[in-house]
Amino acid sequence: MTSPHIVGLDLSITSTGMATGLGWCEKVGRDGITKLPLRMRYRTLNDLASTIIVLTNAEKADLVLVEKLVFNRQDGGRGGAGERSYLYYRVMGTIADAGVPIVEVPQATLKTYALGKGSGSKGEIVDSIARRLPMFVTRGNHDMADAATLAAMGADHLGHPLADMPKTHRAALDKLTWPEVTR
Repeated sequence: MTSPHIVGLDLSITSTGMATGLGWCEKVGRDGITKLPLRMRYRTLNDLASTIIVLTNAEKADLVLVEKLVFNRQDGGRGGAGERSYLYYRVMGTIADAGVPIVEVPQATLKTYALGKGSGSKGEIVDSIARRLPMFVTRGNHDMADAATLAAMGADHLGHPLADMPKTHRAALDKLTWPEVTR
């Protein structure tokens, strides 16, 4: 039996982390999107969404895990909140329209799988991935480490764990609502 095609995504306009259950990870993004004129911003975000989908082959995945989109209500849309939201729903909508099951993973749950606890620094996650999942070459990038964690969670859930994870880490899998995977 072949391994399922799992995609992990940590979506960001400047540094989207992407990973697959085969140990591939990379990042894409662009600085300055929020300062572009509206028409160019829209086109640039669409191009970025397409790049993410093509590089990960997400429309043909068996399962996609994405870090859940959250905002600080007090920020009033500063810091690219609107652009990040558009990118998130553009990518997720395309994947959902292709019939691919998607799981949104809260940050604390991602950290539990990586660290065995729901809190920790970005550096701790990078270190944990380098140690436990060395097939992912993150080059110290925390967005890629998050995406690798998500891909590993999906592979583990589908019975193809990428590493022998401790019970404290695997407890994160029980915190998620998993869709039926029929591919």
